[in-house]
Amino acid sequence: SVCFSGVWGGEFSILRSPQSVAFRDGSWPIPGERIPDVAALTMGFSVEEDLPWPGLGVGDLFHRPRATVLVTVKGVDKLPVKGFSYPIENAVPFSLDSVANAIHTLFSEETPVVLQLAPSEERVYMVGKANSVFEDLSVTLRQLRNRLFQDNSILSSLPLNSLSRNNEVDLLFLSELQVLRDIASLLSRHKHLAKDHSPDLYSLELSGLEEVGKRYGEDSQQFKDASQILVDSLQKFADEMFNLYGGNAVVEVVAVKEFNSALSRKTRSILQSSQAEKENPYNLAYPYNYDYSVIFNIILWMMIGLALAVIVISYNLWNMDPGYDSIIYRMTNQKIRMD
Repeated sequence: SVCFSGVWGGEFSILRSPQSVAFRDGSWPIPGERIPDVAALTMGFSVEEDLPWPGLGVGDLFHRPRATVLVTVKGVDKLPVKGFSYPIENAVPFSLDSVANAIHTLFSEETPVVLQLAPSEERVYMVGKANSVFEDLSVTLRQLRNRLFQDNSILSSLPLNSLSRNNEVDLLFLSELQVLRDIASLLSRHKHLAKDHSPDLYSLELSGLEEVGKRYGEDSQQFKDASQILVDSLQKFADEMFNLYGGNAVVEVVAVKEFNSALSRKTRSILQSSQAEKENPYNLAYPYNYDYSVIFNIILWMMIGLALAVIVISYNLWNMDPGYDSIIYRMTNQKIRMD
């Protein structure tokens, strides 16, 4: 087992997932820097280090989800969302760049959607042929504000309660929710992207709730209303994306009060390697490798297929009727009679 310092903060929640992905109900902590590995394993990609986390089972190896949607919410330790939730241990900043690169490398000739977006920071990353669909998304603060005051925005349908459409902080929070709705809307108009064979990746970082907490205080009515509006919007967004992909998508939410940037991935890896010999003094076997079941199935069914082929061929050769043999036999037989 790997030892950690026990710094807790944040929660990792699974809003929707298909039956082929086996998440287990429990309170097992997930290291913050291993969240990208969870996303990679659920999509069927390999990771550099084994993930000894009981929350994720092997699942169906032959049916991988067609999309992973990961929404990071800053400014709150947990959100009362439906689904499995796990505490985050050492909430360090992470990115899904490794998963995005794997998708882009393996499916570059197809139309995967790789969209990484942080609206409040005006940070967007899109790669692949399919992302021309999302070029109309609001990615700058000016675009976000203008989008809210269009006719079909969420301002006309969302109950604002104590939030105000005249406050910049409130508008920033609401504009992030508008982005969620626009992504689902654009995908619903281009459903062929959700039905192709290439996997899709959506990584969204929302910090509007954090700004609301800083502006009004976390005990304020505005913060409570914003939290409830966010939870409702995330559940609706998860249901829409899950249905657009025919029930074959994983929708995850990371809620974190603030990232612990002091604990870097590099520092921890050095500490782990220095303790490797102390952790295994009895020369025990290595932990379970997620590639084992894949290799085992390949070898097993190949051997069964070869064995059946040998049995069938041998049986037919043994019971072959010479009378139905080729012309060589008949010519040879006549030559013998003539002699």
